[in-house]
Amino acid sequence: MNAIKSLDDLQKIRDAALAKRKLGETSGSKQVIVGMGTCGIAAGARETMKSVLDFIEANNLENVVVTQTGCIGLCEQEPIMQVVMPGQEKVTYGKVDAEVAKKIMKEHVTDGKVVQGNVITI
Repeated sequence: MNAIKSLDDLQKIRDAALAKRKLGETSGSKQVIVGMGTCGIAAGARETMKSVLDFIEANNLENVVVTQTGCIGLCEQEPIMQVVMPGQEKVTYGKVDAEVAKKIMKEHVTDGKVVQGNVITI
């Protein structure tokens, strides 16, 4: 990696990072975010994440980006999972165990239908 020697070097790095982020936002990828803060992990978020990844692999899904986040302040709803479909508002789900995660992956991520029973408002 090249050392940053000037403000111009820093600006070039910033511009490149912003371009990558913008490319990711417009690529049409679906995004699945699993809350992996301490409270989420204690509530079973590891199993939720594993279920999401297993579903993607078993169904050969493409254009699905899976990430994790820390606590979002709704510990009583953990494990929490969010789904962001291209051009749509983010949907947040609560109490997402491994089975609920599979259902969300099938119905929302694959078929585009929000799973109403687990939606929470933040």
